[in-house]
Amino acid sequence: MITLELSQATAPLAEYARNVSQEPTVLTECGEPVAALVFIDNADWETIRLSTDPQFLAIIEKSTARLEAEGGLSSQEMRHELGLDS
Repeated sequence: MITLELSQATAPLAEYARNVSQEPTVLTECGEPVAALVFIDNADWETIRLSTDPQFLAIIEKSTARLEAEGGLSSQEMRHELGLDS
């Protein structure tokens, strides 16, 4: 992983982006990470959009917490509930 202080990041963005397939680049400000350039493999626009959407992430977090607290149904149980078991 490459770590680069924002004040030292003077090259064009394209230069940094060309290298992310080998290793990610983390941009820092006063030593704290503020952004990252990472290689995206097999991702579509919707996946990228949802992975950074605060509302979507909150829904997933709430759902995970509820599953841990209350339990859930397995795929087989859900198929049975829906009358799809074969």
